[in-house]
Amino acid sequence: MDDLEEIATLLDEPEPSAGAVARGRERLERRVLAGRARRRAGWFVPGVALAAAGAVATVVFATGAPTNGGAPVTGKEVLLMAAVHAERTPQGSGTYWHVTRRWLASDAPPIESWTRRDGKRWTRAVPGDHAGAVIQAPDSKTLRLKGAKVSFEELEALPTDPEALKAWIVARKGKETDMSASEIRGEPTLTLLALITDLPTPAAVRSAAFRALAATPGVENAGAVEGGQRLSLPDPDGGMDIEVVIDPEKARVVRATLILVDDGDMAFSAGFISVTTEWTDQLPAVKS
Repeated sequence: MDDLEEIATLLDEPEPSAGAVARGRERLERRVLAGRARRRAGWFVPGVALAAAGAVATVVFATGAPTNGGAPVTGKEVLLMAAVHAERTPQGSGTYWHVTRRWLASDAPPIESWTRRDGKRWTRAVPGDHAGAVIQAPDSKTLRLKGAKVSFEELEALPTDPEALKAWIVARKGKETDMSASEIRGEPTLTLLALITDLPTPAAVRSAAFRALAATPGVENAGAVEGGQRLSLPDPDGGMDIEVVIDPEKARVVRATLILVDDGDMAFSAGFISVTTEWTDQLPAVKS
């Protein structure tokens, strides 16, 4: 039985008793009170100007955590749980792929984008846009991955086997000036994160990306926080650890310190950025 099958078996088992849940909460609270919560400081934003930058304190909420035999799950297990649920949760459909990004340390409005299958794109609150207006973006501002444009059809045709997906990432070549050093080397971590965070990847590909990330050395689970499990991954370019909050049951990244932005670059932040993605048939009124 491989790791994914083992996690699927665990997910199919009956829910734990109320007593087991209470004991798990008590253990988690003791760990938080013992000072094991992680601390981060400062901002690191290469290649992109953020509307709001400054120091931020990340608040950790003690919430219920999934367990494996009564013990808190590892980061690898969280990612494998998400892989199972990704396969069971179809992505949905619509006319536009709608992404909302909000810098939680700022009162600035969220940055939004709507991308149609033909590559046409509309944005709101991107730096340089008219305040509050939805405008059509230039043709160059379309879906991007590893320093190059990527189409809906290309994303839908990606390999659904983790090793094959990593091999595709290694082979993909974009514009080196738009890539990080690790992407140029073919290291897959940043690309895999983009596939599960911002891009309209289908369920089977998302599952493969979660599984591939689960095999990344150094993945750690910092515990339950509001909305999911807080994981840290080593930055392949040698910077601060990358942190994400994953809701494994929805197979979604709900907050992250690393995301794609509308020019295809990667935004790094010491504070979390919330990310919401959905298919929609509605496009707000566009400024002419």
